[in-house]
Amino acid sequence: MKILRSIFRRKVRAGLTIFGIAIGIFALVVMGSLAEKLNKLVTGGLEYYGTRITVQDAKSGMSFFGGTPIAVSKVDEIKKIEGVKSAYASVEILKDEVSSGMSFGMPPMIAGYDPASMKDDPSGSLKIATGKDIQEGDSGKAVLGTDMPKKLNAKVGDTIDLHSKKFEVIGVLEKTFSAPDSYIIVNLPDAQELFLKSLPSAFQSSVKKEDLATSISVLVKDGYNPSQVTKQINEKVKDVEALDPEEFKKQIANSVQIFNLIIYAVGLIALIVGSFSVINTMIMSVTERIREIGIKKAIGASNFRVLREFVLEAAVMGLLGGLIGLALGWGTVRIINFITAPSGQIIFLTTPRLAAGAVLFSTFLGAFAGLYPAWFASRLDPIRALRSE
Repeated sequence: MKILRSIFRRKVRAGLTIFGIAIGIFALVVMGSLAEKLNKLVTGGLEYYGTRITVQDAKSGMSFFGGTPIAVSKVDEIKKIEGVKSAYASVEILKDEVSSGMSFGMPPMIAGYDPASMKDDPSGSLKIATGKDIQEGDSGKAVLGTDMPKKLNAKVGDTIDLHSKKFEVIGVLEKTFSAPDSYIIVNLPDAQELFLKSLPSAFQSSVKKEDLATSISVLVKDGYNPSQVTKQINEKVKDVEALDPEEFKKQIANSVQIFNLIIYAVGLIALIVGSFSVINTMIMSVTERIREIGIKKAIGASNFRVLREFVLEAAVMGLLGGLIGLALGWGTVRIINFITAPSGQIIFLTTPRLAAGAVLFSTFLGAFAGLYPAWFASRLDPIRALRSE
């Protein structure tokens, strides 16, 4: 009866330990999935914005959501700068004047480009998933980023309303995990018309629609330093501010690193608590099995064999906790993504790297936490162990 009670207590403690590890891994998977989604968005954004020099009006404050107009005529001045391969104007404005509620990622944007001017831009050749792309001369046509059909409840062939003007949806882009996923792409003249309407009435009469843009994208020739070209643009072209793509990458990378540290710190704290649970369980297990250890050593079990047995036992608890935590975390983020999908918001991304890393980490943590109790068990004197009660 005493032996059965001892076995029962060990099983209960092991179960609670596995549950504690599972909760830690659950937190790590959920927070890690949020970080993975953010990293994917940032990587896509860096690929999109970090491949070119972005030029805006000097008074705009380098906002990517519209702002002070910049004259399209500045394109010709910029093209004269040494090292500039090509330059083209674009209009990017918020779809809605006031964004309602919280949004994860880029807000819906209206983006206007001239298809002919983007031929040299490697990020300009976005792939169409369904329908067709905007062609030069198209009017009243729109291509949706992959997140927009659900947000707008629209598909190819439908009509959408943008700032009181009707547009026919002619295509949907493939997933890019970057800014275009939240874009409604129209031809540049259409975007200029919408941008003009969004400006103050007193300002509308003083500008030509054809000379309106929110930014100018500049591609650099091979062999030229983008930072030097950025400096030349700022020095030689009046009333503009050019953003160095390398500086942009550094700013974004620093922000993301801080966010990732916060996210993973939360998960690691939960796992550290779980590791103390493993240590406590293994110490209690060794205490209750001293005679068993003494018998094993008396019949020839080596110190290493005893050590290996207890470390393996702790690792198995870590593995089971990791698998259970992964299942709980993966299921939770799937449910949340399913709930938020109709609005076009996919908040979490559980990658194979994250899943494998979480399970391996919990297994290693279990083994590491059980190392001291295992070492203590392996060093027991068999004679004294057999005499214990």
